[in-house]
Amino acid sequence: MLNTLFKNNNQRKLEKIFPLIQKINTYQLQFQELSPKSLQEKHVELKDKVAKGEKLENLLVEAYALIKEVAYRILDLNIYDVQLVAGIILHEGKIAEMRTGEGKTLAAALPAYLNSLNEEGVHIITVNDYLASRDAAYIGQIYNFLGVSVGLIQEEMSLQERQDNYKKDITYVTNSEVAFDYLRDNMALTKDNLVHKNFHYAIVDEVDSIFIDEARTPLIIGGKAEANTDKYLRTTEICKQLNIDIDYEVDNKKRTIVLTEQGISKTEQYLDIQNIYDLKEPWAPYLINSLKAKELYKLGIHYLIIDQEIVIVDEFTGRVTQGRRWSEGLHQAIEAKENLEIQKEMKTLASITYQNFFLLYSKLSGMTGTAKTEEYEFEKIYNIEVIAVPTNKKMIREDFPDLLYKNQYSKWKAVVLECQNMLEKGRPTLIGTTSISNSQLVSYLLNECGIPHNVLNAKPQNAVREAEIIAQAGRKKAITIATNMAGRGTDIILGGNCSQLTKTEILRLLKEIQIDEKSEINKALDNHLEYFNELNSDERENLYKLLTKCIPHKKEILANSYFIDEALQNTQNAVEQTQLQMDTKELYSFIYKKYQPILLEEKKEIIESGGLHIIGTERHDSRRIDNQLRGRAGRQGDPGSSRFFLSLEDRLLKNFGGNRIANIMNTLQLEEDIPIESKLLTGFLETAQQKVESYYYDIRKHVFDYDQVLSDHRKAIYAERKRILETDSLRNHILGYAQITINDLLSKYETIHENNQTEDSTEMLNTICKLLNIKSDFNLKDINQLSSKELQSLFQEQIYISYDLKEAFLEAIQPGLTRQLEKYILLTQIDECWTEHLQRMNSLQEIISWRSYGQNDPLVEYKREAFVLFCKLLQTIFHSVVYMIMRIEELQ
Repeated sequence: MLNTLFKNNNQRKLEKIFPLIQKINTYQLQFQELSPKSLQEKHVELKDKVAKGEKLENLLVEAYALIKEVAYRILDLNIYDVQLVAGIILHEGKIAEMRTGEGKTLAAALPAYLNSLNEEGVHIITVNDYLASRDAAYIGQIYNFLGVSVGLIQEEMSLQERQDNYKKDITYVTNSEVAFDYLRDNMALTKDNLVHKNFHYAIVDEVDSIFIDEARTPLIIGGKAEANTDKYLRTTEICKQLNIDIDYEVDNKKRTIVLTEQGISKTEQYLDIQNIYDLKEPWAPYLINSLKAKELYKLGIHYLIIDQEIVIVDEFTGRVTQGRRWSEGLHQAIEAKENLEIQKEMKTLASITYQNFFLLYSKLSGMTGTAKTEEYEFEKIYNIEVIAVPTNKKMIREDFPDLLYKNQYSKWKAVVLECQNMLEKGRPTLIGTTSISNSQLVSYLLNECGIPHNVLNAKPQNAVREAEIIAQAGRKKAITIATNMAGRGTDIILGGNCSQLTKTEILRLLKEIQIDEKSEINKALDNHLEYFNELNSDERENLYKLLTKCIPHKKEILANSYFIDEALQNTQNAVEQTQLQMDTKELYSFIYKKYQPILLEEKKEIIESGGLHIIGTERHDSRRIDNQLRGRAGRQGDPGSSRFFLSLEDRLLKNFGGNRIANIMNTLQLEEDIPIESKLLTGFLETAQQKVESYYYDIRKHVFDYDQVLSDHRKAIYAERKRILETDSLRNHILGYAQITINDLLSKYETIHENNQTEDSTEMLNTICKLLNIKSDFNLKDINQLSSKELQSLFQEQIYISYDLKEAFLEAIQPGLTRQLEKYILLTQIDECWTEHLQRMNSLQEIISWRSYGQNDPLVEYKREAFVLFCKLLQTIFHSVVYMIMRIEELQ
């Protein structure tokens, strides 16, 4: 009753949307009667209306109804009302929180299509290449049918491929690729090297992962810098001699290390120096990084060693992040710790935070299964509202209270017993771990008990089987160990994912069949008795014929992981398909029909036994990650359950008052294998997680606030670069720089002259002549008699004469050479000065916190100092450009 009287804000917003849903469904009923050609003509009609000035909001109902009808015809998928609700939320530039398995991918097609009608470009941003490629191929069939062009950006693409794909109406791209392409665009020396069109509208999948988890550190394009790598080897050896809590203190909450007085003295003695903080020869930064590598960064948790290189593991997704390096010497310290080749440090050539990058879009929206817990941050930083979308079917998953054990041994023992219990019941089980080392530990324990299972973590041998492992995770008696589940992009379907399992089976059969002989094929089929032992002679003969058609092309099929997906695409385009694709599709259909009844029967049994069971082995720092793990069970009204197994030795409890709970357990004299199960415990853990979330929010807010200052500089410099790239003749541009430079230097000259500093006056005049490359000798007495305006006119006249002579000289060598050199010099000097500015800003940010000891706000001080540095940056750019231009002859 009270819920009816006092509706929450979320409900009120949803009620405004519901009337539109009815209209969309009414329109779709009308579209059902239209022919394919008429539907395509409807798309042309909508585009014409937009071209004539019609607002997109007025076309939303028709556009969404059109997509709903096409999705049903092409993909045989019905877009549910909750997906239409999500599509409207996304079009409004908000975040739609949709539970796992509710169809976010298909919901995104609605606003993507509507916003593509104005031909300004739509970016659908995912967290990895696999999801981008999968969605572009699968959902792209809807767009292709209507004549909407679809682009895809992948990591290894060439410049030309990127340009072509960004020009499409809708482009699928990962968050890192789209941001790095922006940075590379602003390092380009010619217009031909630009890839981005504009930043009109973006739909961000797993928006919390990208906007929150990825936002702690900026994106950086680096270049090699000269540095002494020997220092890392020295400090790594020294760290082995230093003792925790005696020579240094570790704050695990803040992930910082502080040297004690004893530690400083001991280090200075080892190094035989007077001061490790000496500005001329600093050792402190190297030592702190080596200590961080020793205490805070662990192999198998934070990084892996692959091909003799340190590869970072993303703590939120459990995936390796190839090509990324920790900055400020930390990566080198870890390389030294692991006795690997120490690579040179990087200097920053370009950088931007995800916050400031995504704010470049005119309209921004996102979708995820877990956003409400971070609602405040989305509104505060991104100015985006979060609206929770109801599930299509009622959620019936049961989340059991956490179980807390005294130690790790008792916890892991309980986890194994829980797995054994689920195995006996025939229920599929997903075990979530927070690190690779823990996933390996659980795997070892299950192997010891003879419990079959699959492991999904960042290790390459497991990562390549990701889709296959998840497809199997919902099968009867299946046990899957996973390191985090954010952004996996594949739902765990009870009974198993028939489509994915069919693809896996085809690839497995082709790999096993070495030669095209009946005996070899039968041998491969006999190895898969579960699916093929019930085939009658006609069916087996038919399968044999289908395989013989594909076996000669097995290399082509196995080499392209997306080949089968492409073969299964839109039957409307069957004319364009090759014979091999059609043969592959026929083979797929045959095996799929054999799988389907088996999996459907399994699904019934699993639902009766209770559905998918989730086991959490540790609470994550963020409640969202725990919710993502739980969300894998109970999709689309399926039954399911979840329980977390914890110990007092878990990192979260150790850092946030676990000793108080330990005292309670000791007072109650509980045995080691008897856990605590209480709602109070769950509340305590959530409070601890909120503290961690608040701490990380402060870090992100700090990064954002400081980058906002740099963002203003970045916008000004990048806007100047863009003007230069788009201008054919930069003569007036450079002469404008020269005029500013002359005025700047003459103001200094006048100040010196007024103070009767004759020697300094002469030196300043020589500086001006040298900068402007003026060869004439000036009489100081004559100069002193000139007014400010006369001096200004004199030097401006000289610069114009000098520039005209240079231009004539260069054009005589090669017509158009002047224009080319103008652009090249301007851009290279801007880039060099900008790189130096980034180093200065980084140094300023490192030291500015000390101002707080003087009762000054570090951010205010940073803004003030940054303004001075930016003025110096502009001055340096103007001076260096003029200096280089005036010496073109000398550079020949």
